[in-house]
Amino acid sequence: MSEDTSKNISETLFKKHTQAKETSGLTHYMPSSQQMLDEKQREQPTFWYRNLLRLQWVWQGVDPIEQEAVLAKIASSAHSRTSDDWLDTVMGYHGGNWNYEWTKLGMQHQKVANGLQGNDSAEELFRAALCFSIAGYPHLKNDNLALQAQVLANSAYTEAAKRTKFTIKKIEVPYKNRRIIANLHLASTDKPQPVVIVSAGLDSLQTDMWRLFRDYLAPQGIAMLTVDMPSIGHSSHWPLTEDTSCLHQAVLNELREVPWVDHFSVGLLGFRFGGNAMVRLSFLEPEKVKACVSLGAPIHDCLATPSKVKQMPKMYLDMLGSRLGKEVVDINSLSGQLMAWSLKVQGFLTSRRTKVPILAMGLEGDMISPYSDNKLVAMFSQYGKAKQIPAKGIAKGYEESLSLSIKWLKDELKG
Repeated sequence: MSEDTSKNISETLFKKHTQAKETSGLTHYMPSSQQMLDEKQREQPTFWYRNLLRLQWVWQGVDPIEQEAVLAKIASSAHSRTSDDWLDTVMGYHGGNWNYEWTKLGMQHQKVANGLQGNDSAEELFRAALCFSIAGYPHLKNDNLALQAQVLANSAYTEAAKRTKFTIKKIEVPYKNRRIIANLHLASTDKPQPVVIVSAGLDSLQTDMWRLFRDYLAPQGIAMLTVDMPSIGHSSHWPLTEDTSCLHQAVLNELREVPWVDHFSVGLLGFRFGGNAMVRLSFLEPEKVKACVSLGAPIHDCLATPSKVKQMPKMYLDMLGSRLGKEVVDINSLSGQLMAWSLKVQGFLTSRRTKVPILAMGLEGDMISPYSDNKLVAMFSQYGKAKQIPAKGIAKGYEESLSLSIKWLKDELKG
């Protein structure tokens, strides 16, 4: 894609949205719920609306210096904000606006890519796609700027796929009168490869997973198949229900039709809510799955404890409201509804064990994925294991947990 073309796309896409409503102000709450949010902000003030996933984004491929420069531009903007408390709520599509600054960084990488050839060019485009995706974070359904950023992310990823030394194929799986779009990443096409189905959470896109393939799975000769969770990205047509693994199950059942993968050697890897879906699938399809890893997944505790849902930051509540298609959010009713998403409440972690070995990991002190959840998963998995990542040295812990995940998958898939 030429620099002019990408510039024209972005200008056309965003021109209509110079006064687009800013992300933090998109979700409407019942008066009693709004009061609850206001009180929480007074008692426990936060400076950002978004949960800044600095380490995750750096691990995924964002340059840490570029990241801090973008956050500094947002923080120091003199433009008016939806909320004066939150630095990342600059209104209007211009300097200081979250979407604008991350899109601009993505454009810079796209520009660099156009001056390079082959794999070097592809790597810059993958970086651009990641920046565009972060521009749309947390990808609320009615956020027009986020939807436009997603178009740019997909377009950069598709272009990168043509230029990389690896093979990336778009797989389309029929499901309920539509098609699930998944990206299959292959280190080689000589013979069918073991494959890991990867799913991120409810606030990131499948295009964010490039580095996981390049640095972890490809060197082991393992293919990666990415699928968006229901209600986000390519899977936004389907609502999020308590059947969190419905799309991944459809993809798993289609694998025998995909010539490049060994459908007898399938692993699952899920981050956050994607982990909930993958653990669930390990109980539903134990004959088709060889191993599973969940990282930071909400399994039972926070979903089944309304008081913990009420403690979640506004961004998470906005995101859950968006995924469930709510026009107006009532925090009390939302916190009750989420109980149905608990895998224990659904009857999976109560009596029957799965023969799929599951490695369940979470960060020490993580409200969403406490150690008790991961121990519960390990208990109901034959050869299951729970691991807590120490909060001290989290960056090192993040790398170690991913290395451990890949070793777990490799041993089971190639053992």
